[in-house]
Amino acid sequence: MKLDCRFCGRPLTVSFCDLGTAPPSNAFRKKEELQSGETFLPLHAYVCNECYLVQLPEYRRREDIFKEDYAYFSSFSETWLKHAESYAEYASARFGLGARSLVVEVASNDGYLLRFFAARGIRTLGIEPSANVAEAARKLGIETLVNFFGKALAEQLASEGRQADLLVGNNVLAHVPDINDFVAGAKRLLAQTGVVTMEFPHVLRLIEGNQFDTIYHEHFSYVSLLTARRIFEAHGLTIFDVEELPTHGGSLRIFARHSTAVASSPVEERVSRLLAVERDFGIDRVATYAAFADQARQSKRKLLELLIGIKNSGKRIAAYGAAAKGNTLLNYCGIGGDFIDFVADRSPHKQGLFLPGSRIPVLHPDSVKEQRPDFLLILPWNLSEEIMGQMSHVRSWGGKFIVPIPSAKVLD
Repeated sequence: MKLDCRFCGRPLTVSFCDLGTAPPSNAFRKKEELQSGETFLPLHAYVCNECYLVQLPEYRRREDIFKEDYAYFSSFSETWLKHAESYAEYASARFGLGARSLVVEVASNDGYLLRFFAARGIRTLGIEPSANVAEAARKLGIETLVNFFGKALAEQLASEGRQADLLVGNNVLAHVPDINDFVAGAKRLLAQTGVVTMEFPHVLRLIEGNQFDTIYHEHFSYVSLLTARRIFEAHGLTIFDVEELPTHGGSLRIFARHSTAVASSPVEERVSRLLAVERDFGIDRVATYAAFADQARQSKRKLLELLIGIKNSGKRIAAYGAAAKGNTLLNYCGIGGDFIDFVADRSPHKQGLFLPGSRIPVLHPDSVKEQRPDFLLILPWNLSEEIMGQMSHVRSWGGKFIVPIPSAKVLD
């Protein structure tokens, strides 16, 4: 199978991380499906040795992932809602947004962000391919188009006079198989004086923090500032500012505008500073990426050693958070019901289902208090502080928490 870089077209020959095979991370199973098989697909990421875009081949079509029964609803994370509200306040002030402005969010999910702009009297438009999630946003009064975003949709909206003063894409850049079409669409939809902001996990932090579990079939690309700048410039957009964020284990928020408009607003020094940090780290050297696979293998062994020791001592383990990254972790490590009794999750859209691959049942968080496990494995480790706060009662019966990334450790 010949693989080419989805941005620059160069043949992909350098392996980044091979996690074997796994079912799609959000393909939860119903009870009546437990007697049937599942589709396991390769989970093998590569890095382009020309533009340094880390990428997963399109083993599964986006239309088969983001559909009418998509399981992820952003609003069930308190931390993420606070992040969204803070951003809306910040962006409204920085870019002078008001009643005549239009904020468009691509992959707007259940309206978790646009609700905060709407509350300020700012016009909003969401674009979300999963119909069930889009319906949740509509119930909040957020106009939401059920569609994938790209140049064709951007052309349609622009022809209707609906160009964005602020175009937002939070954790969507990684989810698009045709990254050139996506960024070209952003260029077309953006008003002449408008601004694009995109947030995405920083591949430098992924490598540094051994975050191999963020590799799953919904994520087609893993991006550095160096690579993002190259992609955006190829489509007439210039990144003029960047912020480092703590979300998702370390993310970037980039700010871009039409390259023709940059002369009136210089590029912030933070861009050159972070590019220098990336180069010092080795983000433009293939050897940096090639060493990552061994980190993942070591982490797998350490987690299994810890869990085997706990089970051999007669203790019980449950998990918290039926997150996509958790499914990568469990399937790569071969962890199923022989280790984990159940996983608790706040989302009613996941409760009563079973995790893909591992077939671990998803229960309401109250099950933790009812069943009193000795250890609670936090699968969405990036939200560990929030989760340990919500589940602090675990300590009342001597229970402890396990955080698996960057290396498995027990927290009292």
